Amino acid sequence: MTLIAQVIVDVPSRGTDRPFDYIVPESMRGWLEVGSRVGVPFGPRTLQGFVIGLSGTSETPANKLKSLQELLDLVPPLSEELVELSEWMSAKYACHRITALQSMLPAALKGKAERYIRVAERESWVGEDSLFDATESLLTDEEEQIVSHIQKQQEVRMELLSRRFGEQAHIIKSLLQRGILLESRSIRDKVQKKTVRTVSLHLPEDEIRTIIEEFPAKAKRQQEVLTYIADTGGDVPLKEIMTVLGVTASTVKALADKGYIAIIDMEVYRDPYQDRNFTPSTPFTLTDEQQQVYNSIISRINKREQGEYLIHGITGSGKTEVYLQCIQRVIEQDRQAIMLVPEIALTPQMVERFKGRFGDRVAVMHSRLSSGERYDEWRKIREGKSQVAIGARSAIFAPFSNLGLIIMDEEHETSYKQEESPKYHARDVAIHRAHQHNAVVILGSATPSLESYYAARSQANDEFMPTLLEIHGRALGSELPAVEIIDMREELKEGNRSMFSRPLHQAIEDRLEKKQQIVLLLNRRGHSTFVMCRTCGYVAECPNCDISLTYHQRSNSLRCHYCGHAEPAPQICPECSSEHIRYFGTGTQRVEEELAKLFPGIRVVRMDVDTTTQKGSHEKLLNQFRDKKADLLLGTQMVAKGLDFPDVTLVGVIAADSALHLPDFRAAEKTFQLLTQVAGRAGRHHLPGEVIVQTYNPEHYSVIHASRHDYGSFVREELKHRQTLGYPPYCRLALITFSHEKLALLVRIAENYTQMIKDQASKLGWLGSLERFSNEALDVLGPVASPIPRLKNRYRFQCMIKWRGDMDVAKLAEHVAEQLQDSVRDKELLISIDVDPQVLM
Repeated sequence: MTLIAQVIVDVPSRGTDRPFDYIVPESMRGWLEVGSRVGVPFGPRTLQGFVIGLSGTSETPANKLKSLQELLDLVPPLSEELVELSEWMSAKYACHRITALQSMLPAALKGKAERYIRVAERESWVGEDSLFDATESLLTDEEEQIVSHIQKQQEVRMELLSRRFGEQAHIIKSLLQRGILLESRSIRDKVQKKTVRTVSLHLPEDEIRTIIEEFPAKAKRQQEVLTYIADTGGDVPLKEIMTVLGVTASTVKALADKGYIAIIDMEVYRDPYQDRNFTPSTPFTLTDEQQQVYNSIISRINKREQGEYLIHGITGSGKTEVYLQCIQRVIEQDRQAIMLVPEIALTPQMVERFKGRFGDRVAVMHSRLSSGERYDEWRKIREGKSQVAIGARSAIFAPFSNLGLIIMDEEHETSYKQEESPKYHARDVAIHRAHQHNAVVILGSATPSLESYYAARSQANDEFMPTLLEIHGRALGSELPAVEIIDMREELKEGNRSMFSRPLHQAIEDRLEKKQQIVLLLNRRGHSTFVMCRTCGYVAECPNCDISLTYHQRSNSLRCHYCGHAEPAPQICPECSSEHIRYFGTGTQRVEEELAKLFPGIRVVRMDVDTTTQKGSHEKLLNQFRDKKADLLLGTQMVAKGLDFPDVTLVGVIAADSALHLPDFRAAEKTFQLLTQVAGRAGRHHLPGEVIVQTYNPEHYSVIHASRHDYGSFVREELKHRQTLGYPPYCRLALITFSHEKLALLVRIAENYTQMIKDQASKLGWLGSLERFSNEALDVLGPVASPIPRLKNRYRFQCMIKWRGDMDVAKLAEHVAEQLQDSVRDKELLISIDVDPQVLM
């Protein structure tokens, strides 16, 4: 009976966004499963694809069906559960199925087809007129050289062959045409498994011991090597033998030639933490509040029931210890757990806590690992060698087969939403996976997102109704730090032109005298936010984007933080040739420079995107601060979360209101969250903490409530504004962004799309004002120019769909986009659909 595989091919376009049928060859039947990666012929090409189904029939005529070309993995990289998840993601986030499938795999497995050349069997060589008995004399010297080179290696990548014999391309073509050389295509992964040359015993140990005793005196070095291998028990890296005994590879090879040992390439895992020793830790005694939270969650875990919990615990309340003890219970059930943290909070401290508690059972997945390291951590999970995965957003796809628990720490973080397709939110994916496994989801934060908190309080969302659990006290009994708000307008009136207010200046001096530590937050990197001519008002802008360039002092350059454009800083104004070029605004580099002037000898560690690009730089900088080799930690929002240093008693916020005026309805919420989180870094242990917040908007409710650590009052006030304006959690949003190089065409397309959405929504009976209809309604705003109207030389317009009720808006938005693109037929037109967007820029 014929077996048919339904395959999604690796072509992310609308025309190929469906399964294609292929015949499964007899040789693959025992290995092929749903989730397998395969190489398939697709038109003239060979492509990677994913098997999403197997059946005995096909609607495609048998004579038109092609066979699978190769099986890329003996064990499928995706489980049936993850294949089903990709279908759900494709529908929910209006993305191609292949895009959803690819997002679940490490970059190393995103293979590509490569051309390989081999020499044909000599009987099949074809002459110009007839078959002939080929001998070396029938090839020219140049042809013989090429054929001999390929024969030695059995097959050669076309790319390498072209590089080696670049000037003889016409000869290679001729050999291919005559059938002397054959071409094949095969899918190859980007990263290979790591191997180490290893030595093991080739004979039983008792025989080896006898051989060692009878070794001739002149072969003393060989005897030492054989003794070392026998004492070690075999499987010793060749490099180790050479280093420890000071012998050459030829000495070891001589023993292999005699048949005593075998030298093989043994596969090993790349371990990013192999040189680290983690101090084992044991569970702490929980406080009464922690114990109540733990008991609520464990009751559901013990019953193996699906459930969702939102832990609202103040900074320092010990949420992580609750997570650790819940994970321990899941491990005891022989199940697995995923721990998600924002990328910026995935600090060495966090890894240390998990490795210290669970050791090698923990796999760590984040962007600062090399591609090979990430691949091996992923393999450890798939092969059952790890029971706990800790990582940023994409770790939600860890290939566990028996999940019991998924935790999202700092659940309010916008980085849990992916900004490129598939534009998924890790929280939604976590809840869906939990349903598949009867697992528990824990969301934790000192400042939960309004959507999560409202869902927990109102229980009005059918898809998401978490149980709210609260922890009001700090685990170590310390008090929350006192917060002082400084009005920088008053400082300026009284003659202080420094970026540091007088109270902050005095507080820094005080901590330096006491040998205590300080954290300073400024949510801008670079030296100055923009460069302006004071004579004519010229501002240096990016030539590709409608955004001002940021000055970076170390390289004396201006850079665009969106497209990467860089240019030398001007000495005179390009417009009017004035020398009055000035740098305005404050970036982390400039703060560092000012600190050195005001506090001679101060030791500053600066953490921002510019100082943490190299691998291991986060860990190196934080260790420097932890070991008290620095007095002050200065940084962007990456210093606001996940850090716990006993001697930090002062936190300063340079520009608390920098995000308040962004065109984003969440601006107040993000400001409150950031201020609350960074304030929580102070006074976490035995020393009392102090927080000084500098602002030009001291009366803004987000700043006032953050200074009082009053989440409840902030939520009540913010929800009033959201309800009045009709924003989440009182409705849902979809942001449609259009981009094109021609502005006039783009405006017309955006207007047409918006009208088409309105027309089709009206036909479905969905269109209506959210203010007038309490239950179900859909409204469309725009189109308008995006807040950043041009990026990378492409103009950008957007429209916003707001709706309430059970409507498949993603499907509607995608359907209209397809209709519009069919009518416009312009390859340069890009239409991006973002369901439940977190960033509106």
